[in-house]
Amino acid sequence: MYVLIPMDSDDIEEASLVKINDVKVWAQLLIEEGKVIEINHNIDKDAFENYSQAAIVIDDNEYVWPFMEQNMMVLVAHTQRSVDDILEAYMFKELHDLAY
Repeated sequence: MYVLIPMDSDDIEEASLVKINDVKVWAQLLIEEGKVIEINHNIDKDAFENYSQAAIVIDDNEYVWPFMEQNMMVLVAHTQRSVDDILEAYMFKELHDLAY
């Protein structure tokens, strides 16, 4: 599954999840069997070669309509900020569905 995450840096070890309005680079992670297989970065969220099936945002107040129009699943990481924490929460189903 390809997952799209708004980040503050393309340094995957130091990057943190940020609000969509504050994004510096988008990270697209390919997750298979609980492991990150591939990581791509781009300034434009729509410029990735592969279609993202999910987007992860920082809170329920983000403007996520463009993701929903593309039939992406939107998940909220209320407390997770690093890629490792987000991946762990995703695997253990600790990310929340968007509250409307």
